[in-house]
Amino acid sequence: MPVVFVIASDWTLRTAVRAQLRELGVQALGMESADQVGQTMGAGEMPSAVVLEATAALASHPAIRKLLERVPTVLIASRTEHLDLPPIAQLCYRPVRIEEIVSRVRELLQQPHGG
Repeated sequence: MPVVFVIASDWTLRTAVRAQLRELGVQALGMESADQVGQTMGAGEMPSAVVLEATAALASHPAIRKLLERVPTVLIASRTEHLDLPPIAQLCYRPVRIEEIVSRVRELLQQPHGG
């Protein structure tokens, strides 16, 4: 079963994306911070894909950057946020529908590098 890290400070976004992914049989783990990501990975969990509510501070955190360079990612950002995207990232601009995020995650998981 693929594992997706849903990293967002917005609990409503995090909860809605996790619920939709779980309905599809995807193990979705919700996290608020880079520290929680580090703890989860330290416990041996590695994601097949990541959904990240991107802010400059979170997306530039060294642990998050390393993860984004290795794992296919859907970034959710405002149009005014300037982000240096890794090549395997897809971008969804706010406002965004949960269905669009989940659809992009499904596409990533179907690609050879995605779980």
